[in-house]
Amino acid sequence: MDSLAQSFGRTVVIAPHPDDEVLGAGGTIARLAAGGGDVQVVVVTEGKPPAYGPDMVARIQNEAREAHALLGVSNTHWLGLPAAALAETAHATLNAALFRIFEELRPKTVLVPFVGDIHVDHQLIFLSSLVASRPHQHGFPERILAYETLSETNWNAPYLAPNFVPNVFIDISQTLGTKAEAMRCFRSQLRDPPHERSIATIEALATVRGATVLTPAAEAFVLVRYVT
Repeated sequence: MDSLAQSFGRTVVIAPHPDDEVLGAGGTIARLAAGGGDVQVVVVTEGKPPAYGPDMVARIQNEAREAHALLGVSNTHWLGLPAAALAETAHATLNAALFRIFEELRPKTVLVPFVGDIHVDHQLIFLSSLVASRPHQHGFPERILAYETLSETNWNAPYLAPNFVPNVFIDISQTLGTKAEAMRCFRSQLRDPPHERSIATIEALATVRGATVLTPAAEAFVLVRYVT
């Protein structure tokens, strides 16, 4: 096991919707898995009728399974809460679902969506992730990092909502290609450039984040908590 994977320990990535985990942390997931780490993904929501038909839901889930296999994800957990409707879901329900996951998996590191994302699902999942990992609970996560999601993190209201100001950078120079291939699995979600959900834009952001710390490519995070 390499040093990054050993430091992170069991890592759980919380994805509000399938593909958020790849957009925000796909290169890091691939690097941890390649280094011998145990990385598991929790997909919190699922499309519900009438907005989402069963065929579309099955298609996206299959795309996610294909992407996760490429990245080296050891297990994917599907919570099945209603997509784009968490604001109408009892907050205690979301808290409890994530608490059960953390209690079962005992992750050392958790990657979560950023609280300032424009999508309310992301905001609520961030808050519930913190509730589920409060440090007075047995086996709480030592490290919590918030990732950025193209088309969500960058569309908040400057100075009115929390801004994503990263202070942790993970070198993904060797796994950016794997991240791009994993994103290509999401054929239903990919768009042509210059759309944010395009391979070109994903690679461009990785280049910018890498240049910040003098590496060819990186993913950026906000450190929420680190206990050592």
